[in-house]
Amino acid sequence: MKRQVIRVEPLSTWLERWKAPTSAVTRHGDTLYVSGFPPFDPETGDILPVSIERQTELVLEQMKLCLETAGSSLDNVLKCNVYCTSVEKFAAVNAVYARYFPKDPPARIFVNVPAWPGPFDIEIDCVAAV
Repeated sequence: MKRQVIRVEPLSTWLERWKAPTSAVTRHGDTLYVSGFPPFDPETGDILPVSIERQTELVLEQMKLCLETAGSSLDNVLKCNVYCTSVEKFAAVNAVYARYFPKDPPARIFVNVPAWPGPFDIEIDCVAAV
C-alpha cells in the first residue's frame, strides 16, 4: 500500500513559502499523519508576535483543518506531540488544548525545544484515524 500526500490549502502553500520539505498530511491506509505547523496567521500566512494562547489556538485550528480536509476530525486523533520553547508555558498551552479535546483526549507528550527557525513558540503534530 502506498502512502498518499494530501495538500491542505492554504497551509501547503505557506509551507512552500518557508521552503519546508514536508507535506501537510500523509495518509497510509486508515491512518493520517499531520505535520506540525508554525502558528500561521489565517489571513496572510505570516507569523505574528502573539501570545502563547493564541499560538496554540492557531496550530490547533490548522490541525483541525488538516484532519477535516483528509476526511477525519479532532475526535479521531490518537496521539499528539506538543513541542514548545518553554515549560513555563505548559499551563497556558494545556488550558487551550483542553478546549479542543474536552472529552477522552488523545495520548500526548509535551516536549520542550530550545527554539524554532521563526518567531514562534509552539508546534503540535498528530496521528489520527480516518
